[in-house]
Amino acid sequence: MKQRIFTLLLLAVTGFTACKKSQEADPDIKQYDDQQIQGYIAANGLTGFVKDTVAADSSGMYYKIINKGTGVPLEYSDRVSLVFTLKTLDGKYTSSDTITNHIYRYLGQLAPSATVAAASSANLPIGLQQAIKNILKYRDGSMRLLIPSRLAYGTKGIQNGSITNVNTNIAGNQSLEYYVHVINDQQVYDDLVIRNYITANNLTGYSKTASGIYYKNVVAGDNVAIIGSNSTYSANYTLKLLNNVQLEVGTSANTSFTNGVSATEPVAGVKEILLGKSVGSAVSMIIPSRLAYGISGSSTTIPSNAPLYFDFQIVTVTN
Repeated sequence: MKQRIFTLLLLAVTGFTACKKSQEADPDIKQYDDQQIQGYIAANGLTGFVKDTVAADSSGMYYKIINKGTGVPLEYSDRVSLVFTLKTLDGKYTSSDTITNHIYRYLGQLAPSATVAAASSANLPIGLQQAIKNILKYRDGSMRLLIPSRLAYGTKGIQNGSITNVNTNIAGNQSLEYYVHVINDQQVYDDLVIRNYITANNLTGYSKTASGIYYKNVVAGDNVAIIGSNSTYSANYTLKLLNNVQLEVGTSANTSFTNGVSATEPVAGVKEILLGKSVGSAVSMIIPSRLAYGISGSSTTIPSNAPLYFDFQIVTVTN
């Protein structure tokens, strides 16, 4: 009996020791994240990345400054306009459209809320917020950033629908790569985006107004029934973002310029170009964000600070 008890105790101690060694051999989350990031850097031949060691307890982020930026250092109380791209290190999630990935928010409110359950502009990781404040620091700065999972979406990740859905889920313990640019002058940035769009889409014949709108008169109107500041008109139109995602196609009926921006009145940029047009006129226009929906955007389809493309054909004018 004594020998049997001794044998059982020996087996228990051996099992406990083996378990303890196994636990000690497993890396903690900081080690795991760092191994994943270093492996990603090596596998993709990335150069120029520096590990963030400013804090006594390193954040574990790696970064590469593209443009240092200028001016006064950013504070959490500052509102920032920024664009970003995002991908997971496993390559299973990518969000690379800087037209839709464009936000305007207090820097201190970039981090995720516990009630938000989507990887989106409403739910940016705490690591990105910290890196903008402590590493990038200035407006007009841009950088590439590798964020460890513990400063991203943690062990739970992000689940949007079925796990089999492509590009909708971020797995748990996934580190992230960001490109982020904090915009300094929105007007200058909008103009650059518009000019790049014109070049990329081989558009010709556009003129620029003093306010920054690019427009092209496609068809001349009858020059009889002319839109004035007190006119009511109807028009066929299309609206799209500068990633060519079409948002609306329809008819704007009984539209006027007197009720403020609403369902029955166009944004300021449209007003400017349509004034003086007549029945039969067709015009294309690319409007900077400040003359469209500005910092607020519109519903869930038009992001903050989004330039917009419109085609209009005037059908009727009532004066």
